[in-house]
Amino acid sequence: MNFYEHTLITRQDTSPSQIKQIQDKYTKIIEDNDGNILKFESWGLMHLSYLIKKNKKGNYLHFKIEGSGKTIKELEKNEKIDKNLLRFLTVKVKKLDLETDYFKKNEEILKNKKL
Repeated sequence: MNFYEHTLITRQDTSPSQIKQIQDKYTKIIEDNDGNILKFESWGLMHLSYLIKKNKKGNYLHFKIEGSGKTIKELEKNEKIDKNLLRFLTVKVKKLDLETDYFKKNEEILKNKKL
């Protein structure tokens, strides 16, 4: 089994319930194809560097996955036809960092350190 980091960008007008449906949909696809989600992060709404399909912002979803090439192939096949997604990216990594939350708010980090 290989390790992958997989990021999705959904349209800016996607509602929180639709984001949850997208997360559930791709979680099911990963698990049905012998994959395992080690960590999921919702990075929230962020500005895009350039317009993508007339959108200035996008909702970012990030999965840390353990699976095979077949898992990723099936995942990306479904993402290509999903109209709610602007972009997706899969990166194969040797080791996953499950500890660090890169997009966690600074205030939350300070609160956690004080506790």
